[in-house]
Amino acid sequence: MNSHLTADDSQKLTAWGSTAPSAPTPGAPIGVFDSGVGGLTVARAIMDQLPHEKVIYVGDTANGPYGPLPIAQVRANALRIMDDLVDSGVKALVIACNTASAAVLRDARERYTRKYGIPVVEVIQPAVRRAVAATRNGKIGVLGTAATISSRAYEDSFAAAPHLTVRSEACPEFVDFVERGVTTGPELLETVERHLVPVQDAGADTVILGCTHYPLLTGVISYVLGHGVTLVTSSEETAKDLFRALTNEGLLRTDGAAPEHEFVATGDPEAFQQIAQRFLGPAVTGVRHTRSIAESFPTASLAVVTPEQQVQASVTLPAEPRVHSAADPSPSRSNPDPHGDPDTPRGTSWN
Repeated sequence: MNSHLTADDSQKLTAWGSTAPSAPTPGAPIGVFDSGVGGLTVARAIMDQLPHEKVIYVGDTANGPYGPLPIAQVRANALRIMDDLVDSGVKALVIACNTASAAVLRDARERYTRKYGIPVVEVIQPAVRRAVAATRNGKIGVLGTAATISSRAYEDSFAAAPHLTVRSEACPEFVDFVERGVTTGPELLETVERHLVPVQDAGADTVILGCTHYPLLTGVISYVLGHGVTLVTSSEETAKDLFRALTNEGLLRTDGAAPEHEFVATGDPEAFQQIAQRFLGPAVTGVRHTRSIAESFPTASLAVVTPEQQVQASVTLPAEPRVHSAADPSPSRSNPDPHGDPDTPRGTSWN
């Protein structure tokens, strides 16, 4: 996997100011990213199920939400963040965003898993498995962003179960409510009721919350659908997939002191922290901020971070509260191409 590595390469400083390992190791952190705070539901499940693992969470709030963006832009944003996380020495990547999973999963596994042995875990297949097991009448609803629904990623995933009927509904406003910290109120209720009519009319007894933001609206969605409908999120199943991937690759960390997790926001760190604290508790006391320089270096936005561009802090999440639920090499940080493209091979700290 690392046949092109040299001793000098293995000592290069990463975007986070540490030295990138020559290969994934059990002691390395797990990189998790989303367009905003929604992926925290997945991060929470990972922290619960893998208590010895350190998580670096990136919320791409400067460019999110991803749902309204063209797929090509989502793909570019996601690859940029994953490039930076890989350069930072993470041992696994978790795409904690349905829209990004639909846009970039195949590319990511070619880019990082096949060439460098870094597992890439996503959120769509885990939700599909859970829904197939949960449905009683064979009718499943899928709620997602416009980009996720238009990609037909869920329909493609259900192709192996042709006996099921799937009704998908784009709910673009849901993410905006969550990013503003709004989880109750008449405006939200009216919006949810309007979007759930097609799913209710289809007779779905199981509904996938096909965006990692949506579990934070479980209360109002469950209220509208009623007790007879099972809500499915991908968080718990995604954490199980990650556990299996780390175990299979010999990368699982099974002991050691409780880790201090790190959070990064490409946008306003204070706004991100306020929302994170609302959903995950007051122990989220700081967020590292990096200003994206993607306009100049499309795949190296975290390459150089000056003290003025950072607010650094380590945070430890409490056990409660929690949300319950029913390829190409990475780019070189020393010689970025200002006119580069995510598809253009470059030198990297891995080769």
